[in-house]
Amino acid sequence: MKIKAALAKEKNHPLVIEEIEIDEPKEDEVLIRIVASGICHTDAESIKGNGAPFPAVLGHEGSGIIEKVGSSVTHLAIGDHVVLSYSYCNSCSQCLIGHQNLCMRTIELNFGGKLQDQTYRLHKDGQNYSTFFGQSSFATYAVANKHNVVKVDHEVDLRLLGPMGCGIQTGSGTVMNSLKPEPGSSIAIYGAGAVGLSAVMAAHLLGLKNIIVIDIHENRLELAKELGATHALNSKNLNVVEEVKNITEGGVHYAIETTGVPVVIKNGIDALRVAGKISIVGMGGDVTLNFTNDILMEGKTIVGTIQGDSTPQIHIPKIIQFYKEGKFPFDKLVKFYDFKDINQAFEDSKTGITIKPIVIIGELFT
Repeated sequence: MKIKAALAKEKNHPLVIEEIEIDEPKEDEVLIRIVASGICHTDAESIKGNGAPFPAVLGHEGSGIIEKVGSSVTHLAIGDHVVLSYSYCNSCSQCLIGHQNLCMRTIELNFGGKLQDQTYRLHKDGQNYSTFFGQSSFATYAVANKHNVVKVDHEVDLRLLGPMGCGIQTGSGTVMNSLKPEPGSSIAIYGAGAVGLSAVMAAHLLGLKNIIVIDIHENRLELAKELGATHALNSKNLNVVEEVKNITEGGVHYAIETTGVPVVIKNGIDALRVAGKISIVGMGGDVTLNFTNDILMEGKTIVGTIQGDSTPQIHIPKIIQFYKEGKFPFDKLVKFYDFKDINQAFEDSKTGITIKPIVIIGELFT
């Protein structure tokens, strides 16, 4: 079948919308008509060459409507509204104990370019195009394995929901599933992008006493306060570690680092109280630590968290229900773009103009 897709043909080049071919879904797959797709930092990194092999169709925060269902798919049906999330095998030791985000085949299934049976679904002029995160949602249609797909509530605007598949799931899940802070405890959140602000909403929902957000953009800090942050610190203007310790009388119980900037990671560790725990979410580089002084003698814990340690089929419907109840207003992060303006959406995300861009790809009703 012929579809339109935003093609990533080579490193550091703008995406180009062209017509390509997509194969029919196999027995354990579904065909989804894409309505919209969020744009995430991981998509931007992939354009730089840090993702699926070129040429590729990127996009991994898709939302859409199922049009075809493979013969072995029993929990999904034609007409279902769905969100597409990360790919996992559902049969390795990590998947079987409920840590699908740590699937032993994560790199292969999300960044290798092929689907679970090691074949391609996307083609143009005899050349295979890589699939990204098992979905490639920067296209009018996607074929995805049944494990990628989450059925969602028809009552909620489907165009909003794509970012549930990665960014919003990562921020909220890191708080709810990985750190699991006690009500009345304190948390510092480094970076007020979509992931960090989703963490703010989750922390507010759980009743934390101090929710401290650190960023360099005043507009994002203001939004953080609107979403539940008790303190918003501009790291351009102060000593972050000293200020966090002053607010919390010795340091925070928990922290989330979303930026990947080495000095910010170090600040996050230093601003923990004794026995504090930090989750590293951002993709970063080398960080220099004195293990004895920084970690051992204060009993601190550093953990990496992927996709919020979430099982998408459980976590995403839960967050959508909180949204319906007015407890998780993630729509305040979003700005919509036409599909043809996808490169502008990437640029606005890069410069900080837009927190969470969503490109509208298809009609909600046909």
